Amino acid sequence: MRCAVTGGAGFIGSHVVDVLKEAGHDVVVIDHRVRPHRSDVTYKDVDVVEFSAVLNACAGCDTVFHLAAVSNVNYAFEQPAYTVRLNVDGTANVLEAARHLKMKRVIFASTVWVYTGAREDRCDEDSPFYMPGAGHVYTSTKIASELLCHDYAKLYGQEFTILRYGIPYGPRMRDELLIPIFLKKALSGQPLTISGDGAQYRNFIYVEDLARAHLLCLGEKGKNETFNLEGARRISVKEVAETIQRLAGGDVKIIYTPARPGDYAGKEVSNARAERLLGWKPTVDFEEGMRRTLAWYRSR
Repeated sequence: MRCAVTGGAGFIGSHVVDVLKEAGHDVVVIDHRVRPHRSDVTYKDVDVVEFSAVLNACAGCDTVFHLAAVSNVNYAFEQPAYTVRLNVDGTANVLEAARHLKMKRVIFASTVWVYTGAREDRCDEDSPFYMPGAGHVYTSTKIASELLCHDYAKLYGQEFTILRYGIPYGPRMRDELLIPIFLKKALSGQPLTISGDGAQYRNFIYVEDLARAHLLCLGEKGKNETFNLEGARRISVKEVAETIQRLAGGDVKIIYTPARPGDYAGKEVSNARAERLLGWKPTVDFEEGMRRTLAWYRSR
């Protein structure tokens, strides 16, 4: 199969490319700012906000994995209009290209942030959105993009799979993410800064576990389905800091600052559907994943 991966040179995208190549697929990386980490893929320097460029880049592909987006929530807070353009218009362009090219499926990278406004504390893929509680431009763009996937399936018969990511970590992380920020500070002897009291949590998921699900969802069981891809257990931001403090060694201090506006406090999100239909579940525990991540970070 020939697969396009928008954002395929990024953190998660590069691991998705690895999984697809290992499974024997041809891969076209569609990215605008970063070149891919490997030479055995086709690279298209394309911005997904340009429809004609997306259409041309996807020609000849059977499936597109759409990961290109503003994913840094701090940047989304500072640049809301651009975030809407890239995240929502970009998704519409990918769906429209898939429709014109009669591609089999669009696999869309969403997020567990869509549960921010959910009324219940424990959520699964059928939990309803509560729109006034979305709480962040980033969240709203992902909800809007999910709605577009459903619309394209209903109106045009375009297959989709929605993957709601937990918070990933691992090799090739972007430097502005929480764990690399903490790692860099710890290794340089600076204190680790936590927004709020540190009780806010994520079910952090090791990136190779996350990437593996993209391959598993390609079959019929992934058709027009939504899957949560969370880590095995909740990890508070405080635990992240304390784990790095322990693994990095030395005298690493932890300090606290006021909470960020619109921060995702965390929900209990079920992976049961992905395990039942895809046979997927996370296998790398947080401690081991952090050891691997720290080793990669030091090797740089």
